[in-house]
Amino acid sequence: MRIDKTSNPAFNGYFWDTDKSASEKMSVRGIILKSLFSILIIASIVVYVWNLYVSGTDIKWFVTGGMISAIVISIVISVRKEWAKFLVPLYAIAKGFFLGGISSYAHAKFPNLPFQAIGVTIVTFFVMLILYQTQIIVVTKKLRSVIITACASIFVIYLISWVLSFFGIKSFIRGTSWVAIIFNVLAAIFASLALLLDFDYIERHKNKSPKDKEWLATWGLLVTLVWLYVEILRLMKKLAIRF
Repeated sequence: MRIDKTSNPAFNGYFWDTDKSASEKMSVRGIILKSLFSILIIASIVVYVWNLYVSGTDIKWFVTGGMISAIVISIVISVRKEWAKFLVPLYAIAKGFFLGGISSYAHAKFPNLPFQAIGVTIVTFFVMLILYQTQIIVVTKKLRSVIITACASIFVIYLISWVLSFFGIKSFIRGTSWVAIIFNVLAAIFASLALLLDFDYIERHKNKSPKDKEWLATWGLLVTLVWLYVEILRLMKKLAIRF
């Protein structure tokens, strides 16, 4: 039985089953360069939005627009994978607006909290990379299934919570209750574990898949890293409020 799915839609086997005859192949170096380029775009937009907020500009629509745009772009990439090299930079811009907004709000209430969240995210990324490379954690079929199921469940819970908010209903994951905090902890843990699946999938396809698939791999890593940062920031905010 073939196992080639992860919790991250960017690494679904659908993206990798065609164009096997391409002369240039996907490389780790190419993914790293494209990821750094995308992260630079995100960081630049975050600084821009942050400065707008400091100057007194209402950035509410930047946050909402960035979130919706990122979702739409992700859907388009899922359907038109050959457009990834054009859409991933746009995805980075959209996420930059979204992250710039939520980070600015968090910094205003809890100074330096976003910087701490960034630091924890970076450390977590490298810890998971080391755990994967040294095979301290081996991505088995069972582990893969557990992570995929958990990540999907978390996504569904967030979706239900979002829908309920339109009716003025506050879900259990909001606020600073112990239940909400524990949920955030679990979400952050599985966001971290999702990185293992991403590393594993890249390892499986490096030097095999076409060169342009590096953009899809970059998109996948960005999706996971942004999710991890957001979960860490949410968790740190809740802990700061409660304690």
